[in-house]
Amino acid sequence: MSDAQPRIVCLCGSTRFKREFEEANKQETLAGRIVLSVGFFAHADLGGHAEETVGPEIKQRLDELHLRKIDLADEVVVINCGRYIGQSTRREIEYAERLGKPIRYLEENCDADAIVLQPEEGGPSGC
Repeated sequence: MSDAQPRIVCLCGSTRFKREFEEANKQETLAGRIVLSVGFFAHADLGGHAEETVGPEIKQRLDELHLRKIDLADEVVVINCGRYIGQSTRREIEYAERLGKPIRYLEENCDADAIVLQPEEGGPSGC
């Protein structure tokens, strides 16, 4: 094994994309990277946004925790299925940009100006 330290990536995106997060985690790990991700999938597992399922105080703590993961990461990988980037993910992207972190998108040819759908508009079911 090389003496070089493995890169650390932080996965960001809507928790509705659990399967895609799991696949990205697997692919990044197989590529020799350390992966930081969400702790649980409120949307996929609990059927709604974290603020609705765990309450606004816990949602705020989870958001802050994810920003600390971005602090630790060498780069950010955005799970942007169907070019969906919600408000929380957009905030994480803007934070990573302010820190100068490289950002990769699961779906190519997409950036922080991608379509943002509000929760009531629904969103794509997957990549």
